Amino acid sequence: MADSTYVPPKVWKWDQSSGGKFANINRPISGATHEKALPIGKHPLQLYSLGTPNGQKVTIMLEELLALGIKEAEYDAWLINIGEGDQFGSGFVDINPNSKIPALVDRSGTKPISIFESGAILTYLAEKFSVLLPTAQPERAETLSWLFWQMGSAPFVGGGFGHFYAYAPEKYEYPINRFAMEAKRQLDVLDRRLATHKYIAGENYTIADIAIWPWYGALVKGWLYNAAEFLSVHEYKNVIRWADEVYARPAVQRGRKVNNSEYIRERHDASDIV
Repeated sequence: MADSTYVPPKVWKWDQSSGGKFANINRPISGATHEKALPIGKHPLQLYSLGTPNGQKVTIMLEELLALGIKEAEYDAWLINIGEGDQFGSGFVDINPNSKIPALVDRSGTKPISIFESGAILTYLAEKFSVLLPTAQPERAETLSWLFWQMGSAPFVGGGFGHFYAYAPEKYEYPINRFAMEAKRQLDVLDRRLATHKYIAGENYTIADIAIWPWYGALVKGWLYNAAEFLSVHEYKNVIRWADEVYARPAVQRGRKVNNSEYIRERHDASDIV
């Protein structure tokens, strides 16, 4: 192992020239950096997001709701370009002090309701429209357990493996090995689960599938970090079966395109998605 040894100083200081793909937007402080109001469209639900895996969770959910005939789930999806620092605009910070996408504002009532964190948004929408989250036990507990599993596990795939394998300015063996091992462990967790269950939480499609698919479904389909061969994703046949079945859903295909510069930067009507 040829990694050079880093000796931490007694007190860490922010080095703005640390490098990496996201060095220009990463900082150790929160809050707005500039004044910028958020646009507001014509629909009850206003989404401010980007077509990353976390952003796709919400657009897939919204498209699933519309596919179920729930007209009240119509939404405007506004692009938040994190590479340009849109998440640090004053309007966005007002609805999400953590400055991370996605964030949703529900303007259907007398007072706007702001929701941030993708898992919280999925739960809010499922409860608001009484779909895709079981009300009976143990199905509800299973669904929420797997939803929170994703929220706690995916940072090791994205911020851990994805960062050091694909985005870090230099490649080091130790962090790549450490997070590759964890990514494969998580895929094995899912593979064993899906060996005996059609969907993540059982026989029915739920917000657990919607949360997990944009990360792990995309990973086994070769869409994340160009790492399918490196991680030997072909070994996880049950995850691949599930990933293909979920991707066959029209709402998933539509939701994956929203706030994506390759497809649709903004969505304001169903006809925007082709």
